[in-house]
Amino acid sequence: MQRWLMMVTLGWVLAARGADVLEPVAVFTKDARILFQGDSITDGNRGRSADPNHILGHGYAFLIAAKFGAGHAERNLIFLNRGISGNTVLDLEKRWQKDTLDLKPDVLSVLIGVNDNSKGVPVEQYEQVYDKLLAAARAANPKLKLVLCEPFGMAIGKKKENFPAWFAMLQQRQAVVARLAQKYGAALVRFQKVFDDAPARAPAEHWNWDGVHPTYSGHQLMADEWVRTVNAFWTK
Repeated sequence: MQRWLMMVTLGWVLAARGADVLEPVAVFTKDARILFQGDSITDGNRGRSADPNHILGHGYAFLIAAKFGAGHAERNLIFLNRGISGNTVLDLEKRWQKDTLDLKPDVLSVLIGVNDNSKGVPVEQYEQVYDKLLAAARAANPKLKLVLCEPFGMAIGKKKENFPAWFAMLQQRQAVVARLAQKYGAALVRFQKVFDDAPARAPAEHWNWDGVHPTYSGHQLMADEWVRTVNAFWTK
């Protein structure tokens, strides 16, 4: 019994120590402003007031902010979310000044494209406008760290019907994001592979409920991949 108690106590001590260890993220510097921009996946049903319980939504952006806001509290990191449900890159263009440039981010993460795909925004226009927005952001802050996130989909829910044709177009937008990441020296977060691999662990519906929107488990996968990619990119 005494040996068992010693082992349990040791486990608690190690767990407590482990909780204090947080992988460093090079771009999360003192007083850094980290802005997440995009559509409903980023929106996460965020509040539109200063209420701190809901201001970041309930998705991957919230998970990242919660973990590093607590783990690096001394750095006074400022996390912002301006994702809006239903947005395409054309919608981003209309609000880019107010919702991006005026917020003066040090780190800008963008996830956009799945609505462009569903609403038929031509791929060429998607790339042209996206390119224009990134150029404006970099011009406003030449030291801006960019994180471009790949739009993704799964063949479940409403997306199961006609998925191959829809996904073929989405892959073209994924290629656009990869090109822009290369052009602007941005970290590229490849979410598609994350969700392609996830069903090996649990059914697809465990990670995504309609082919587009992740479940809470799926959002954790996104948060983990975002941090992993950003860490690898700026510490290579």
